[in-house]
Amino acid sequence: MRYISTRGGMPPKKFSRILLGGLAPDGGLAMPETYPEIDFAELEKLRGLSYQELAYEIISRFTDDIPVADLRGIIARTYTAESFQSEEITPLKTLEPGLHILGLSNGPTLAFKDIAMQLLGNLFEYVLEKSGEYLNILGATSGDTGPSAEYAMRGKRGIRVFMLSPQGKMSRFQTAQMYSLQDPNIFNIAVRGVFDDCQDIVKAVSNDYAFKQKYRIGTVNSINWARIVAQIVYYFKGYFEATGSSSEQVSFAVPSGNFGNICAGHVARMMGLPIRKLILATNENDVLDEFFRTGCYRPRATSETLHTSSPSMDISKASNFERFIFDLTGRDAAKVKELWRAVERGGGGGAEADRVQDGAFDLAGTPLWERVKEFGLVSGTSNHAERIATIRRIHEQYGVLVDPHTADGLKVGLEHREAGVPLICLETALPIKFSESIIEAIGHAPARPAGYENIENMPQRYVVMNADADAVKAFIAEQAE
Repeated sequence: MRYISTRGGMPPKKFSRILLGGLAPDGGLAMPETYPEIDFAELEKLRGLSYQELAYEIISRFTDDIPVADLRGIIARTYTAESFQSEEITPLKTLEPGLHILGLSNGPTLAFKDIAMQLLGNLFEYVLEKSGEYLNILGATSGDTGPSAEYAMRGKRGIRVFMLSPQGKMSRFQTAQMYSLQDPNIFNIAVRGVFDDCQDIVKAVSNDYAFKQKYRIGTVNSINWARIVAQIVYYFKGYFEATGSSSEQVSFAVPSGNFGNICAGHVARMMGLPIRKLILATNENDVLDEFFRTGCYRPRATSETLHTSSPSMDISKASNFERFIFDLTGRDAAKVKELWRAVERGGGGGAEADRVQDGAFDLAGTPLWERVKEFGLVSGTSNHAERIATIRRIHEQYGVLVDPHTADGLKVGLEHREAGVPLICLETALPIKFSESIIEAIGHAPARPAGYENIENMPQRYVVMNADADAVKAFIAEQAE
């Protein structure tokens, strides 16, 4: 298994070499040269495996440069009942026959990001120990990636974490999870701006190849392929739990802002998992829904990015979307490069994007747009009133409390639900992380898990900066001395 760039400018590399990086040297994203295929007979063999065994069977197909015993050990250390509060790791909750929620939020920071980030922390430590190298991780978060990354990397040998977050744009609980950490290898930077400003800084630093090499910059954002690989596993696990035979199809409803979580589902489908529909749910920041409805991909400016009650999806530049377009074009790196030149600079776009303006491309009316339906992706949006109503209805009807992002997924998923096809909504986080919305929906705060009773009142450690990549680079250089 070797990895190439979506933009064609990176020679094939092994998994361990792309693990520690973020963007490819040409600004693209790492992708496997081919997807491993799993046929019906293999699916049936995977059915019934423990989460750890299933994780090995999936992840090993993408990581053939890590010895079997070592990879099994990393997976066993990662996915424990102690860390995820359940032997199942991702338990399936059935609301009614054919309607399920896949529980992904029982890890250390109560968010689905823990599933991938805990593995990433152990993989990083393993590879760095083997090579004798160190790594400065630069990341951006809209609410859940930051805590998950920091809890996974705290105290790890040879690793420092520099996490950018939009000042005042996360929930109090999410903010406290990050800023209350006192570990000396964790650095929180509150950026005066929105998440997309933070993400732009990560990309700017990653594109400064000299700085990246000198200071050994890596990333934990979902542009890191290893995160996608880890998330593929729970699509298989959820599928097996919801079906009795691998001849059945299911649909997944996925709250998504950066296209990372649903990208893992797309890869699972390409591998052969019988997914009928991948239902993408956005909030009021609907750049992805606009594309799947109209064919136009138009990232929004900072001034157009709304602060909503599902803040982890307050994203208007979907980094992982480039991976889907790479597959949509038949893996035509030149075409992808051309389309993203239009997005990043405005203009260009070629014959497949004949209506390009102001940093966008439009595939409507082109052969590429006709191909979209082949990938089973549909979409929809949810707003504040709708997510609050969904939280209330799910609680009243099923006695289950969900967070605002999961509510967005349920709302859109139910709109696309088909008779006879099980629908699995991916849980995003536990409700405690968004108490204000829960109180508005049901009249009282959700129960707090043990250990989080006074987290908002703990001392916080962070610095505030403008949205300035040079300032962030100077800060990293100062701490790395």
